[in-house]
Amino acid sequence: MTASTTLALSTTNLRKSYGRQVALAGLDLEVPSGVVYGFLGPNGAGKTTTMRLLTGLIRPDSGSISVLGQSFDESKHTILYDVGALIESPSLYPHLSARDNLIVFGATGRRVGRARVEELLDLVGLRDRAGDRVSHYSMGMRQRLGIAVALLNDPKLLLLDEPANGLDPSGIVGLRDTLKALAGSGKTVFISSHILPEVQQLADIVGIVAAGRLVTQGPLSELLTSQALVRVKVQPEETAQALAVLSKLAGDGHVEISDTEAAWLTLRIVADRAAAVNRALAEVSIYASGLEAGSDLESLFLELTAPPEPPPTPTRPGAIPGWNSGVVS
Repeated sequence: MTASTTLALSTTNLRKSYGRQVALAGLDLEVPSGVVYGFLGPNGAGKTTTMRLLTGLIRPDSGSISVLGQSFDESKHTILYDVGALIESPSLYPHLSARDNLIVFGATGRRVGRARVEELLDLVGLRDRAGDRVSHYSMGMRQRLGIAVALLNDPKLLLLDEPANGLDPSGIVGLRDTLKALAGSGKTVFISSHILPEVQQLADIVGIVAAGRLVTQGPLSELLTSQALVRVKVQPEETAQALAVLSKLAGDGHVEISDTEAAWLTLRIVADRAAAVNRALAEVSIYASGLEAGSDLESLFLELTAPPEPPPTPTRPGAIPGWNSGVVS
């Protein structure tokens, strides 16, 4: 991020532990205003802890949080009037209707008029069921109502934890369009999700965390370009020669054999150079039987969050692993 970028949200060296379990180990985020920011990480990476810290539900052990240009701590809870949030499952009143839920939640902060309630019921597609008790709602309908609650105060910053949870395909498309429109109007949407193809269609900027630390952050288009891959398939007996040719093209350490049996080689190289890969092989009379170019968010995510290989378990001389070595398979 540049120094002139206006940040809607940032954290500096944010740390949080639960006893001996470290949830965040110095998290630094920069979320510009007016974007959809995809916050990604494997289970246990610290995503939900981060969301709870950003909404004041828990306090950090150390580090700082800035929300909408202001330092945020427990003494500045009024900042949250400009923040809407859906963290984990929506907390709703099951014995009330959707409309009455919105009216009740609308009375807890800035005053919300009836017109705003009806507008939100239309926005999330619940107008026809607005008078039904929430206890009769499906999981997806509850999720849509939770999003409406988060939008009640017309927030400048929207924090959503797995907002597509329980939504059907049409609901996911509707959510995507709504969030893009909100960002287009100048609002900031910070979304945590496991649905990586959806995030790839939705997010402008992505931050990926693993083990409580940020491993990458930046515009999604730039991250995908920097991690672009070209995969090429040759005959097994041509693998060694192809590897030598492609190493010169991509640079040392940027080519690997991704499938030994099928003779697929993977190059870390800009996807639009696939033709150059094919040409370089043809010049030494190697003709690729398969060529794939491009990268996606899922590939980037898996590469950056893969756990380290565990060290081999030592065995006693003569022991058979899984039997008398003490290793249970």
